[in-house]
This record gives sequence, C-alpha cells and structure tokens, in this order.
Amino acid sequence: MDDEEARTRLLDTAEELFYRHGIQAVGMDRIRTASGVPLKRLYRVFPAKESLVTAYLERRDRRWLDSLRTAALAPAQPRARVLAVFDWLADWFTEPDFRGCAFLNAYGELGAAAPEIVRVHKAELHALLADLTTDPALADRLLILTEGATAVAALTPGREPAHRAREIAELLLGE
Repeated sequence: MDDEEARTRLLDTAEELFYRHGIQAVGMDRIRTASGVPLKRLYRVFPAKESLVTAYLERRDRRWLDSLRTAALAPAQPRARVLAVFDWLADWFTEPDFRGCAFLNAYGELGAAAPEIVRVHKAELHALLADLTTDPALADRLLILTEGATAVAALTPGREPAHRAREIAELLLGE
C-alpha cells in the first residue's frame, strides 16, 4: 500500500466514523483498525489527528459543494436555481447516514479549535447562494433558511424541513 492509497482509506474511514460518531469520540487507533492502514503509515500520512480532521472536512467540503452547485446550476431560470437548492437538501436529508452538517457538528464539538475549513465552508455556501441571486440580503436569508432546515433535519430527518424552507424561499423570491 502506497501513501496515496493509505490516505484514501484513512479519509474514507475518518469520514464514516467522524460523521457517525463524532470527532472526539473516535480515536486514531479506531481509525487505524477500521482502515487497515499500519500505524506508522497512518502517522506518516497524517502526523496528528488534527491534520486528519482537517483533510476529512476539506474533502467533504469539495464534494458537498460540488454536488449542490451542480444541482443548483442545472435549471436555466434564476428562480428555479434557488429552489433547486432546497430540492437538493430534501434528497440529502433522506440519505440513510444523514446526521446534519458535518461542519456545524465539528464546530459544536471543537468550538474555537475547529479547523478553519468550517468557516470557509460556510462562506463558500453563502457565496454560492449569492451567485444564484443578485440581492445580497436575499443570499443572507437563504443561508439562514438552508442552515435552519439542516439543523431541523438533523433532529428529525426527512424531506419536510427542506420543503418548509423551500416554501419560505418561494415567498422571499416573490413571483
């Protein structure tokens, strides 16, 4: 196994375990055992747990935002693009392993010690929403709707929080 394969295995394992059980609840020994990566290679690829946590969140950020961006930009009309965000959220909220926002979960666990990618992710989400509308105040409101729906869905998974947020977005967008 080379370092790239080890990195992929470690990130796959970290993503599954950190997202399901929490960052603080999962130790490096558990990551090593579940990934099958030898301890020396694990620490060569990720010298500290903090570097693994950051890499996990960076990778999740790219995949999550790329998927949302693709869905949001698919419709031709600006209004439909905004509403596509909430349709995408509805699908995400029904995934079997859904446990809310990994970035807010990380911040909730780590507080001020959370990696900078947590703040970067939220800024990138806001930027995507701003790109979908020409009104900065509307982008702020859409971010609150998105985050609120995600928080509600973390406690009560299902499509309903996204559907309710979409209804509010439709009101904000007007005709």
